[in-house]
Amino acid sequence: MRIQIPALPLLMTALALLPVLATAADEQPAKTQPANEQVIVPQVDRREVKLPRFPSKDFEFGLFAGTYASQNFGSSLVGGLRAGYHVTEDIFVEAVYAQTKVTDEMFRQILPGGIFAQETQTLTYYNLSAGYNVLPGEVFIGRNTAKASALYIIGGIGTTKVAEQSRQTVNFGLGTRVLFWERVALQVDMREHIFSLDLLGKRQDTKNLELTAGFTLFF
Repeated sequence: MRIQIPALPLLMTALALLPVLATAADEQPAKTQPANEQVIVPQVDRREVKLPRFPSKDFEFGLFAGTYASQNFGSSLVGGLRAGYHVTEDIFVEAVYAQTKVTDEMFRQILPGGIFAQETQTLTYYNLSAGYNVLPGEVFIGRNTAKASALYIIGGIGTTKVAEQSRQTVNFGLGTRVLFWERVALQVDMREHIFSLDLLGKRQDTKNLELTAGFTLFF
């Protein structure tokens, strides 16, 4: 025996179920990939990298020579050494030690025996000064060569020893520095040294002008 199902009622039932099936499909969570998830993980062994150490060039050390013109004892050759530290691009500190010779020859022409135990005496001084680069810039040598340079002012205090006398000294002046190579600079310096001396039983201030030039190594 064959059972026949009417086609029209079956079609109407299917159409009625379509909205229900669509709603159920929308309610299922969609599987999406996070935006920050890395698709491919590289298999690379990390290694430690040591950064190179470059010299700061904040420290300097140099030698210099020139003329020391004493107020009462003539002019003579002076030589010494300097060591400094550059705090910033414009401010630096410097320590200097130098030595020269002085003579009382002029006094001996008037006073028998002069004022020193010996005609020639050694004068030494050391000081600690602070400087400021007033005009940093460049110096041009010819048309195609330029070297870094700076014009600076400097001043400080120290001690001068001569003829068994040790006196506090004030120094001030100006100078210029030209960096000819990466680490080597030419430095020209002019300073006034002021200190007092007991001459012929009277203490008086003396002004002593110094002009020097030398090379400085930065490290």
